[in-house]
Amino acid sequence: MSSFPISLATPVTYPRTPPREAEVVVIGGGVIGVCTALFLAQAGKQVTLLEKGRIAGEQSSRNWGWIRQQGRDPDELPIMIEAARLWRELAPQLDRDIGLHQGGVTYLAETDAKLQRYADWLPHAQAHGVDSRVMDAQETAAAFPGLAKGYAGALTTPSDMRAEPWAAVPALAALATKAGVRIIENCAVRKLDLAAGRIAGVVTEAGAIKCSAVVLAGGAWSALFLRAHGVQLPQLSVRESVLATNTLPEVHAGAAVDGGLAFRRRADGGYTLAPQNGPDLYIGPDAFRALRHYLPQLRDNPFGQRLRLSAPRGFPDAWSTRRRWAADSFSPFEALRILDPAPDHRQLRKAIKHFAARYPDLPPVTARASWAGMIDVMPDIVPVVDHCAQIPGLTIGTGMSGHGFGIGPGMGKMLAALVMGDRPGHDLSRFRADRFSDGSPIRLGPSL
Repeated sequence: MSSFPISLATPVTYPRTPPREAEVVVIGGGVIGVCTALFLAQAGKQVTLLEKGRIAGEQSSRNWGWIRQQGRDPDELPIMIEAARLWRELAPQLDRDIGLHQGGVTYLAETDAKLQRYADWLPHAQAHGVDSRVMDAQETAAAFPGLAKGYAGALTTPSDMRAEPWAAVPALAALATKAGVRIIENCAVRKLDLAAGRIAGVVTEAGAIKCSAVVLAGGAWSALFLRAHGVQLPQLSVRESVLATNTLPEVHAGAAVDGGLAFRRRADGGYTLAPQNGPDLYIGPDAFRALRHYLPQLRDNPFGQRLRLSAPRGFPDAWSTRRRWAADSFSPFEALRILDPAPDHRQLRKAIKHFAARYPDLPPVTARASWAGMIDVMPDIVPVVDHCAQIPGLTIGTGMSGHGFGIGPGMGKMLAALVMGDRPGHDLSRFRADRFSDGSPIRLGPSL
């Protein structure tokens, strides 16, 4: 079985020395950080992007590769529509094929109740001109020839796309460097440098950089980084396991999911499979601190995750992970360069069986590669995209809650606008950082 495409064994592509100054420093080399840096550079800003491990080494390369409008929270949907347009514009500019393909996304409904839930979301798509529609049982069967399992119907969005994330995000990073972004891998930011309470720069393991603006796009590490500066954010991370199959005949060109399995066609001729039995939440100090914020989500879906007693050593919410450190001392971000959780092989074996049972005419289905990733999540399942009120000059883009890859270019454009003081062009009030501290109720949107 092959290893994951991006790991600490991957050669460093950007082994540069940090500059002494920059206009903007972006912390984090995932899709959000890379896209933010790209749009800032295209607007003429001098940008340095710092990544503690490798570009796209964590969840930005480990996700399903879906670029979907379907099922989005209504406040995310306009940004996602723009993101889809940006993916189409950016793909021809990239230095490699990222497998961008419009094959649609379909949610298969086993019951009439679930089909009605999907139908209830449809007005949000219609309000924005998205081509989502509900199919009945006969239409669903016709759209998925060879599928042995029957369904009450489905929600489908033909304009939705897919891409290979481990190719797409590094390609976007290469485009960003052409636009003038200085990317430095294997270089952790230990602390913010503050003067009179606002951003004066950052302190990295390789020295200090003066700047007046910082974007924190640290994914699962963001809450740990903020806590070290006295800023509380109830962000947690959950593990999802994924596998890539052997080369198989095409049974469906797009992406689909039912109550037990998600699958999508891959550019290499196989399928990406993911079990749908809930992610794994490792219980740590932050899980206890944030519990009250997650109660509405737990009441809405009490079995939406499987609880694990403790995270592996070095993980952001592991019991032994340091919460305080000095700017001149070794940080947790250097201790674990890439979050690389072991996948749940038992669940992945079930996923293979489920896929083979759904398509019994396929040749034997085997795993070519398997992996897991840590998804940064928020209590209301939408991100924080906002200025940090406690630290002027800091902008936060985190907690994408499993939605980050597809919406990455859209959110990157929004964050760049915030940094520059421009009007973002979309209503970002739902994504404000202080919604967890100003007494606002936790609002779960009608996302799917």
